[in-house]
Amino acid sequence: TSHEFWKAVHAGAVKAGRERDVEIIWKGPAVEDDRSEQIKVVEQFTTRGVDGIVIAPLDDTALVRPLQEAADANITVAIIDSGVKWDGAVTFAATDNYQGGVLAANEMARILRGKGRVAVLRYVEGSASTTNREEGFLDTIRKEHPEIEIITDNLYGGATLEGCVKAAENLLDRFQEFDGAFAPCEPVTVAFMRTINEAGRKSDTRIVGFDASESLVTGLGEGKVDALVVQDPFSMGWAGVHAVAATWSPLEEVKPRIDTGCGVITRENMDTPESKRLLDPPIDEYLE
Repeated sequence: TSHEFWKAVHAGAVKAGRERDVEIIWKGPAVEDDRSEQIKVVEQFTTRGVDGIVIAPLDDTALVRPLQEAADANITVAIIDSGVKWDGAVTFAATDNYQGGVLAANEMARILRGKGRVAVLRYVEGSASTTNREEGFLDTIRKEHPEIEIITDNLYGGATLEGCVKAAENLLDRFQEFDGAFAPCEPVTVAFMRTINEAGRKSDTRIVGFDASESLVTGLGEGKVDALVVQDPFSMGWAGVHAVAATWSPLEEVKPRIDTGCGVITRENMDTPESKRLLDPPIDEYLE
């Protein structure tokens, strides 16, 4: 619940709640890999007897049992952001994360002019969304940009910014020279931006990351980050709530898969209307 990304999801959910006249109860673990806490939240909602649950599962397997129990209790479930190995949800509203990784790989190749050495720092094991981004990036580099060498693809930063910073520092110590760094989510991107710039290596190292917090947008404008693949978390929250509410109306259809989209934002295009919408969702308008 602490990341800017989830605040944007929350704001989108609140907007949909106002439009649908439903009450939004917002809960989640403080740390993004706390499986047991997220399971507990789902179980509490099931016991409480809510009408619907919109969830971004932080593990594609661990949430299956509690979500099935919610469905068995006639609670409508919509999945957003990251997939789960379960087919009981009314919809899955998310970025096409693999395609996001493809976009990141092609942007990295463009910046490096098709040649160089690139480090990949993964997020956490079991996170379907970031894993798909990582695989989209790696597959595209290896298939379409053969003169770019991936120097590491098996290091994980972990769910906290502190852990990601430590992993990035270790990576910089291990590899004294590389041309590009790919980060699949906000905390890893922040970690690369911080460590590479503090080490004085930014002039030699391009950073392509995911997501947009205030510090990353500032960093993009200052040249501390080269490109961000930015999702639309506001639309995820909005679409999830609308999908659940639509199932209660006999006249509405719900698509089983809703692609909420993403785009590559650079210093050159960050002031366009579409970029501004993605970089600065109306959080304050909907969250007190």
